[in-house]
Amino acid sequence: MSAEPVDSLGMFAAAAAFPEQIEEAVATAHQVEGLPEGTQIDSVLVLGMGGSGVSGDLLATVAGPFMPVPVVVVKGYEPPSYVNDHTLVFAMSFSGNTEETLDAVTTAANAGGRVVAVTRGGALAERCRSWGAPIIGIADDIPQPRAGLGALAAPMMIVLERLGLYHGAEGWLRFAVDQLKARRDKLVLDGNPAERLADDLARRVPIIYGGGGLGAVAAMRWKTEFNENSRSPAFANTIPELCHNEIAGWGQNGDLTRQVFALINLRHDFEHPQVMRRFEVMDPWLDEVVGEIFEVRAEGEGSLAQVLDLCMMGTFTSLHLAAREGIDPGPVPVLDQLKAALAD
Repeated sequence: MSAEPVDSLGMFAAAAAFPEQIEEAVATAHQVEGLPEGTQIDSVLVLGMGGSGVSGDLLATVAGPFMPVPVVVVKGYEPPSYVNDHTLVFAMSFSGNTEETLDAVTTAANAGGRVVAVTRGGALAERCRSWGAPIIGIADDIPQPRAGLGALAAPMMIVLERLGLYHGAEGWLRFAVDQLKARRDKLVLDGNPAERLADDLARRVPIIYGGGGLGAVAAMRWKTEFNENSRSPAFANTIPELCHNEIAGWGQNGDLTRQVFALINLRHDFEHPQVMRRFEVMDPWLDEVVGEIFEVRAEGEGSLAQVLDLCMMGTFTSLHLAAREGIDPGPVPVLDQLKAALAD
């Protein structure tokens, strides 16, 4: 990069520290006391918004298929009506003051839900202390919620392992840390793949496609990282769902869309065979209506390692795009203004 990027909150450093963040979060989660008995839990509910809520999507996609109880993620004010004293409720709020999460967790706690909070403090921590609910803290050196995916997601996995609901969680987290360190060592070099992709995306609107549940989480993560870090519009969708609707939307205006959009396919080793086939079939069609198609392929041992590998690549790409445009990726004034307006 020709000039030192503007980065007042240290977002590049936080992205590079992602694997160590997970290691610290695992250690913290092992220390928490007051957890319910796993045999008394028949459902898991995750409450969270934005950078905190994505941890729930990750948990549901990676751990959910291997758990004996269902995992539901709610991003809003109202928890499901079935919540009772057999529901483990993870309240995820980086600041501890997320309006929607505070409303939802209070309703869930009043219904008997067994609350475990992952937060830095705020009103959520105060309420949990009054309820006698366990609180898992978040390290002070993480600058923004979106930079704390490891600190938010890893504790839930360790708690579930401790309750006997997600066997092998710590082992999969170790595989993820190993892969993230290997990826990080490449992404901190000059001219790295994320920096080159950011250059290719300049002045284009990225559309991100992912395959299956893992691809859906990664694609949405890329989208929101572009939105917040580089202030860029971006769109995401998932195969096979988009094959039943969005693909038809490319039927006209190719002369316009080729000038505006670039497509990024996020690929991983856990795609259903028909999902793989759909990527192959669609790319020649889409090549006619977007400016360029890029592919980013995950590496690592296990589904958790691969989805986090994709996420790290997306974070660095968005940060390099911000640097390229002279944008400070840390503060997001419009979000602060919106919260202030709602508070008034």
